[in-house]
Amino acid sequence: MTDDKKNFGDDIEKGAKEVFESAKRAANEFSNEAKNTFGSEENKKLIAGILAIVLGWTGVHKFLLGYTKEGIIQILLSFLCGIGGIIGLIEGIIYLTKSDEEFYQTYQIGRKPWF
Repeated sequence: MTDDKKNFGDDIEKGAKEVFESAKRAANEFSNEAKNTFGSEENKKLIAGILAIVLGWTGVHKFLLGYTKEGIIQILLSFLCGIGGIIGLIEGIIYLTKSDEEFYQTYQIGRKPWF
């Protein structure tokens, strides 16, 4: 491998790490602001459902519910194979079709991270 190719690979890896860290910081900031705005104990069904449908590929609804690892996985799925948005759309529909109590018990108390 030539030095140019190695440097290019190193640059890509460094750039990917920077994007990942930036996304993680932004997600944490959003999650903290959402908790301050919507309260940490109240039902987050409506906002999580809307965010999942509109911005599902970003995993923002996962961060809102406190699923940081799953949110990062969703971002990576969006960039690597493009299915993060589809997962978000499906989850948003599921969230919004559940009763408030069922959503709260399943995703906020029971901590079910996927579907």
